[in-house]
Amino acid sequence: MPDTLEWQNNTFLKEVERRSGTPVSACFQCHKCSTGCPIGPDMDLLSSQVMRMIHLGEELQVLESQDIWLCASCEACTTRCPMQIDIAVVMDSLRMMAVERKVELPNARGEQFNRSFLQSVSRNGRVFELGMMVAYKLRSRDFFTDAEKTGQMLAKGKLSLLPKKSGSARAVADVFRRAEEEEKKR
Repeated sequence: MPDTLEWQNNTFLKEVERRSGTPVSACFQCHKCSTGCPIGPDMDLLSSQVMRMIHLGEELQVLESQDIWLCASCEACTTRCPMQIDIAVVMDSLRMMAVERKVELPNARGEQFNRSFLQSVSRNGRVFELGMMVAYKLRSRDFFTDAEKTGQMLAKGKLSLLPKKSGSARAVADVFRRAEEEEKKR
């Protein structure tokens, strides 16, 4: 356990708090975030463990973790947190930091899924699930996992064959364009 001086000098914790705009240091390890996580059973590091590792300044271990990419951003953790820590935003911030630092992941499927999702949103102003999944399958070269579900989802009307553009597609495209411009300035 770090002494008080180390805790105050934890630059990783400070950077995560600044980027996420949420008080990660307020986490007292109640584990409510982890017990409510629908992805928790598939994670090596639960959200409460990620919060603790941030406290301890374990930057590389956190940013190299595939678990920050597995987070579904469903906000179940955020809703359950008694300290009002927006854990979903923290995970988003960690993913951005990993991309900026060009962290190599042992299994980049989560990052590939994230890229496919963002590409779909930037094109349509909202996610086009079928197109996003095709892009993800091509990126990951994982063509057959969950393939049997596609037909069922199409039959039930859960997937549409054509994208539906959002009424604010241009505004969303503008956000992506500005983000790319900011990225080039760095």
